[in-house]
Amino acid sequence: MENIAENMELLYKKVEKYSKTSFELLQLNTIAKTSDVISSLAVVITISILLAMFTLFMNIGISLFIGHLLHDYAMGFFIISGFYFIVGILFYAFRKSLIKIPIDNLIVSIFLKEEEKDELENSENNPNQL
Repeated sequence: MENIAENMELLYKKVEKYSKTSFELLQLNTIAKTSDVISSLAVVITISILLAMFTLFMNIGISLFIGHLLHDYAMGFFIISGFYFIVGILFYAFRKSLIKIPIDNLIVSIFLKEEEKDELENSENNPNQL
């Protein structure tokens, strides 16, 4: 009877240790994914700001150049604005195929890549398992 009680106590301690370890692993995985997302987001924001500044000054330069050619600087800005209006309408019309679907596919591939990596590691550890 004493042996069963010792085994139950040992089992309880192992389950408790396993649950604590699993929780710590979950925390570390969450921290790793969160830091990866935040660092990726910081890079995207920085590049977007730099690209926006480049685009802004290029558009001002092109508008002034067109205005100089037409001898009416305001007309240069109107032409560039009209161009972006048409581009905006096209982006809106094709928003699913140009923006939504590629972003959805990217997010799914990131999550599946992580799962595939885990499956690959598991299959390397257990070569008999398919």
